Amino acid sequence: MKRILLPLLLCLVAVPLSAQQPLLSPRDSTEVIIAGKRIKIDYGRPSMRGRKIMGELVPYNRWWRTGANEATGFVTEADLEIAGVLVPKGSYTLYTLPSETEWKLIINKQTGQWGTVYNPELDLARIPMKLQKLRRPLEKLTITLRKGKNNSGTLTIAWERTSVSVPFKVKNNSNSSMQ
Repeated sequence: MKRILLPLLLCLVAVPLSAQQPLLSPRDSTEVIIAGKRIKIDYGRPSMRGRKIMGELVPYNRWWRTGANEATGFVTEADLEIAGVLVPKGSYTLYTLPSETEWKLIINKQTGQWGTVYNPELDLARIPMKLQKLRRPLEKLTITLRKGKNNSGTLTIAWERTSVSVPFKVKNNSNSSMQ
């Protein structure tokens, strides 16, 4: 009887202890409503934790999951124009293609996969992003959606000393609900 109870008791004690450990890359999200339509990004938010990020953890000249753990989800209730590219309303996954001098935002039609699963044949678009160096390092990966004027907005990805952004505009002909 003791041989059964002791392992069971240890398991019951270990579960609450492991549940109290903070996630190294918790999920986070950003959203904006423009022209009555919601645009949302859900992503794993890793921290630097003393590591070199750009060029090492985030490799140059190779696609990156743009977050941690599950793939970064992008859902839009509206048709969007992102830097001149039409993105129909729906659900997508965001990846990026970083380099020292330029970044591209990859909008991919596959959804629900782990972040390291990437099928380039399902790319909807690869869109150039504006690259800026930050004066001070940013400890946690931060993705933001900001509302602008005239049904426009900006998507920004920032981490370590790098910030990349791309403008977008909500197209007027979108009028159905989130998928």
